[in-house]
Amino acid sequence: MKKIYIAACLFLAIASGYGQNKSSEKADKLYDSYQYVAAIEEYLKLAEGRKGDSHVYRQLADSYYNVFNMGEAARWYAKAAESSQDAETYYRYAQALRSQGKYQEANRQMDRFAALLPNDQRAKDHKANPDYIPSLSSKDRLFDISETGINSKDQSDFGAVLSNDNILYFVSTRNNSNRTDKWVKQPYLDIFQSVRNADGTLSEPKAVGELNTAFHDGPVTVSADGNTMFFARDGLNDGNFDRDRKNNVKIGQQGLYRATRVDGRWTNIQALPFNSKSYSVTHPSLSPDGKTLYFTSNMPGGHGDSDIWKVSVDGSNYGKPQNLGSNVNTAGKEGFPSIGENGILYFASSGKQGFGGLDVFRADLNRDGEAVNLGKPVNSEKDDFSFSFNTAKNEGYFSSNRNGTDDIMKAVPVCRVEAIAMVKDGKTGRALAGAGVS
Repeated sequence: MKKIYIAACLFLAIASGYGQNKSSEKADKLYDSYQYVAAIEEYLKLAEGRKGDSHVYRQLADSYYNVFNMGEAARWYAKAAESSQDAETYYRYAQALRSQGKYQEANRQMDRFAALLPNDQRAKDHKANPDYIPSLSSKDRLFDISETGINSKDQSDFGAVLSNDNILYFVSTRNNSNRTDKWVKQPYLDIFQSVRNADGTLSEPKAVGELNTAFHDGPVTVSADGNTMFFARDGLNDGNFDRDRKNNVKIGQQGLYRATRVDGRWTNIQALPFNSKSYSVTHPSLSPDGKTLYFTSNMPGGHGDSDIWKVSVDGSNYGKPQNLGSNVNTAGKEGFPSIGENGILYFASSGKQGFGGLDVFRADLNRDGEAVNLGKPVNSEKDDFSFSFNTAKNEGYFSSNRNGTDDIMKAVPVCRVEAIAMVKDGKTGRALAGAGVS
């Protein structure tokens, strides 16, 4: 369901501007109004009949790509690529192939992409190191991962953040009584919470009723004292949308909101001043000192589809949003920032070299250097994203669709400290040979 945030809610659909014909008009209209699931049904009728052509194949592939069905996306990109395509089509084809572990085929499509856009940073990275997968796979493991036990069957769960008062907040589509988002045909997202017990287990999740609406709510970030929350919310809830009259659809942008906790309930909800009807702001993460808010947006001035930005926070006053620059952002998609102690930022990217789909990266914002891929097992050939880390508890949480749906997983750092000990006889002081230490 991260598709809601980095495809549908950010409204970054690829225009279907060329090759349209009368037979694809209905499907194109659905695609242009972001109704990708319905568009797929119409394009399939054309593609599997006698009316399939380059335009239909590409649109069908893009529709699957936008709902993160990379297997079907790769299948139809292959058909589309039998005739000349634009550069981004080859890049998306390469991404779809990577998500299936087909790295050599992906490199061939990246060659075609790089030939058309040689000055794009993604093209430069590919030319400099096309066969990076073996070295990435051989990196020392940074985290051990495990299941959390709170995931819902066949529904999406992600955006987990552990507060200092042992509450794990996350978002989920598990509420089947919710109305359905017609673009992806799943229930709207709600905010949930689970209590972390002393032994590290998590209680049965409960909806945070005072924060949830009839539309998408979350993900969230919480202040160090646990009493201030910033969260994302669908603009359709409070009129933060434009109307596409041609396609008869409301285009609601994601916005960020602030809430405070009073007597155990979240209240005093206020929209942030840089929300807009023209672009989305989502995926909030508040610095430990509460002075800087990081977020994802496709606002003007970015590097690509969606970028990571920051803004200063002083009580209820906010500065001017600033882009984090090219060490973090690319011409692809960046999102799900999580800022930790000492300026360490975790985020997800589809524009940096990874195993496939979205990968989790770590950047030290105090240093001028490239972000580092976390490697396996946090990352996989599928989508891995929404990584957060609680330093006090020495554990992190992230989401992955490696098992078919977006599930929340736990990550614990691997201890790599080497201890050298000498065991001596307590009375004589002589070293004891062959002593075992545990």
